[in-house]
Amino acid sequence: MSLKELMHWKLLSFNELSLDQLYELLKLRVDVFVVEQNCPYPELDDKDRLPQTKHLLGMNQQGELIAYTRILAAGVSYDEASIGRVIVAEKGRGHGIAHALMQRSINVVKTQWPQTSIQIGAQQHLSDFYQQQGFILNSEMYLEDGIPHIDMLLNLQNN
Repeated sequence: MSLKELMHWKLLSFNELSLDQLYELLKLRVDVFVVEQNCPYPELDDKDRLPQTKHLLGMNQQGELIAYTRILAAGVSYDEASIGRVIVAEKGRGHGIAHALMQRSINVVKTQWPQTSIQIGAQQHLSDFYQQQGFILNSEMYLEDGIPHIDMLLNLQNN
């Protein structure tokens, strides 16, 4: 079996996260977004704790956090629901986990908020990846924390 097939997934609200899970997801986010991408930015933005926010955690068989997204309700970051902090740990890359992570995240939005679309602020170099998930470009490039980003939209009424 592939690593992708052996992943265990958990969807939790902030209050359902254990201290260890919270520590691991924050560590993964900082390790990749701040250290690996050399981008100091305000990682803790109070959106993690909102009652409707969902945290999707993907763990390998050893219980290590390999993949993560933060799923926000409409009106938090955009008029639409959004998926952010999309991340796969280095050891999990190249196994199709990112695609599985996004499909699961999209399905969470479809279940939680079926009447909304999904808006994301994507790093520009990942636009092809998000287009494979059905997202379409809907902004010009802009800099966010020194990294080129674009906004992309997935209209769930058409999917």
